[in-house]
Amino acid sequence: MTAIEQPAEKWVGQAMRRKEDPRMITGRGRYVDDMVLSGMLYMAVIRSTEAHANITSIDTSAAKEYEGVHGVFTGEDLHDLASPMPMAWVPPGVEVKTPELWPLARGEVKYVGQAVAVVIGESKYGVVDAAEQVFVEYDPLPVVCDPEEALAEGSQLCHESLGTNQTHEWSIGGGDMDTAWAEADVVVERRIVNHRTAGSPIEPRVCIADYRAGQLTVHLTSQNPHLIRLFMSGELGIGEDSIRIIAPDVGGGFGVKIAHYPEEVIAAWASRKLSRPVKWTETRSEHMSSTIHGRDQIDYIKVGAKRDGTITGLECTAICDLGAYQTLLTPFIPSFTGFVISGCYKIPNLSFTAKGVITNKMATDATRGAGRPEATHMIEIMMDQVAAELGMDRLELRRKNFIPKEDFPAEVAIGIVYDSGDYHGSLDRLLEHVDLEAFRREQAELRNHPTHPIHRGIGFSTWMEICGLAPSRVVGPSGVGLQAGFYESSVVRVHASGSVTAYSGTAPHGQGLDTAFAQVVADRVGTTPDLVDVQHGDTGAGPFGLGTYGSRSLAVGGESLARSAIKVAEKAAKIAAHQLEAAPEDIELVNGKYSVKGSPDKGMTLAEVAGAAYVPENLPEGMEPGLEETTFYDPENFVFPFGAHACIVDVDAETGKIDVVRYVSVDDCGPAINPKLIEGQIHGGIVHALGQALYERIHYDENGQLVTGTFVDYALPSAADVPSFETDRTETPSPVNSLGVKGVGEAGTIAASPAVVNAVVDALRPVGVTFINMPLSTQAVWSAIQEAQGKPAPGDPGKQGGTWDEHGSGSAGSGPTSPSEGGGL
Repeated sequence: MTAIEQPAEKWVGQAMRRKEDPRMITGRGRYVDDMVLSGMLYMAVIRSTEAHANITSIDTSAAKEYEGVHGVFTGEDLHDLASPMPMAWVPPGVEVKTPELWPLARGEVKYVGQAVAVVIGESKYGVVDAAEQVFVEYDPLPVVCDPEEALAEGSQLCHESLGTNQTHEWSIGGGDMDTAWAEADVVVERRIVNHRTAGSPIEPRVCIADYRAGQLTVHLTSQNPHLIRLFMSGELGIGEDSIRIIAPDVGGGFGVKIAHYPEEVIAAWASRKLSRPVKWTETRSEHMSSTIHGRDQIDYIKVGAKRDGTITGLECTAICDLGAYQTLLTPFIPSFTGFVISGCYKIPNLSFTAKGVITNKMATDATRGAGRPEATHMIEIMMDQVAAELGMDRLELRRKNFIPKEDFPAEVAIGIVYDSGDYHGSLDRLLEHVDLEAFRREQAELRNHPTHPIHRGIGFSTWMEICGLAPSRVVGPSGVGLQAGFYESSVVRVHASGSVTAYSGTAPHGQGLDTAFAQVVADRVGTTPDLVDVQHGDTGAGPFGLGTYGSRSLAVGGESLARSAIKVAEKAAKIAAHQLEAAPEDIELVNGKYSVKGSPDKGMTLAEVAGAAYVPENLPEGMEPGLEETTFYDPENFVFPFGAHACIVDVDAETGKIDVVRYVSVDDCGPAINPKLIEGQIHGGIVHALGQALYERIHYDENGQLVTGTFVDYALPSAADVPSFETDRTETPSPVNSLGVKGVGEAGTIAASPAVVNAVVDALRPVGVTFINMPLSTQAVWSAIQEAQGKPAPGDPGKQGGTWDEHGSGSAGSGPTSPSEGGGL
């Protein structure tokens, strides 16, 4: 590689403040709900109040007469749509039963919150009032909400036309499970529940559709505008060249804004019909009922081990509640659990089977981590469970089975190849921060306090994940193929003045990509980040891109920009060499100048080179003017970040209340582009997982009614409920990309929930609690303590619609309270 291809990185690695923050914190951000277009109408959605029913009639007459109403539409009115809503990705090698989903229900509803009709009118609040004048009559049908019951013979069917509630069964494995059990001295089995959650970004979904003169422009809160353009083209029967999707500032996504939703299609259809822009803004209750949910996986897991702690095999069958319909990635998400079923460990025999199940609920799809939190949670819970069975130290068991650093790149039993790792190193660094011997002394003192004993516990999670979603096809040495097709594109354009515009197909939703991308590009072309303008989220500018999810933005989008920038720098070097009468190989980029080696005073700035490129009076023979390059980057493999987390909790055995008193994390995402951005991602990810572990749960009752439809019932953690996080990093470069980077956006969420649960079990082992499922509400924890002590709680431990399973775990009801007793608001 030339000196131009490996710049002296001046900006990469610096903890720069985010470039985008000044406009955000001064109220100059550009969000879709702030936008008002000339002649804009508003849309309100009438949603099903039944989980499963035939629609016998829809009376829209009163709503149509309401002042300012321009139209009331039902599913029958949208008969000219060219296709139903898409389901785009399935697990490799299987056929998935997929019921048709139209933007507005046609004759039957399958879940509470399904869109039945819309009102379009002049006033944002007037359409809501008019929507109350739409009267829908239903003939209720039997409901199936429990995914395990849905698989039972003779179960009520959600979609009669499919003849079953099981959409598919997909398996992956390696080695031989008979050998695993034959070699095992102990076999531990558990039923681990990873319950349903909501994404809950600070900004709900919003769209404005504007159809004019045969051209459709949609402003949208989306993580992947280019894909939305593709899908809407098919649904509306409009060429992609006639559709422009713009995703400006997006206030959080966490996966739920990857999906393509009915409201987007309805608004576009209505705009075309009414010849006016149409705006729809989601309410928080609509978000809870009608934006995709995450997780909802029941894992039956079995682990075998020898007496010395060697894991001989791991087998898991996952019952995956997909909801009533399938959105973009719904059936594919559980596959990610299978792809990382080894965790950090060298397990010779593996088997994972995912069973997709349809129920009368909103669809599940990608939520931060998407299948990998489920895998890490069950693996790390089981490591503690196996250690207890063996009477072995939990960390010793992990170390015994870690994939050694020298084995990387490491092929695991299922055939996937991990790029790089140092699992011992991250755990060693964690223990530099956590003095275990001192903790155990403190734990014993608190537990034995004569007047107010406190049950303090520590839990660990050593995690890894597969991310950087991109490769068109990855085939491991064992022949295991995994298709993704999520390449990424970029354009780097240096203007004649020397300023730079970088176009990325990756559209951020709060990660700070404007800053990180500017740092990467600035180093490679020889400028400063403040002179690099990063553009994204607009299908009318820049090449086709696949968006942001799966911790791919930097490892794929950033690498694409790096390669475009290097191409620009190489051309700049040739121009400078020609201008300076030197050989191109003698030009190096040092301190922002393209200089002749050994003669640093003989050089050109980027602005001088750009001037020569755009005023082509003296360019090398045959060179085209301009200074701009494009890259479509399709990496050879995923990337595999990793780390080690520790959580310390106090549990009040009399009430079941949990306080998280300390949280320490050590994560490895390769070389840091911007340490501040890494810390922010880790903090947010940990809180996301703490929320699931302790408070958050989407809950439907036995009739399919959504019990947790607001933040009064769905408890989010507040700042008062979490400690100040202690973070540290190790840096193990990935060989997959030139930056050496791995994704970090999902790290905290993947790692934290098992650390919390393991800490609670560690605290409560003296009172007999050895296993418990999330969410760890005060009710669930108190009930587990009562049962462990042979004192069953009176009445139903899962009050407010919760359930109690036979494996010692109470599931929270409709209103799990946070330690601050404020519901997490």
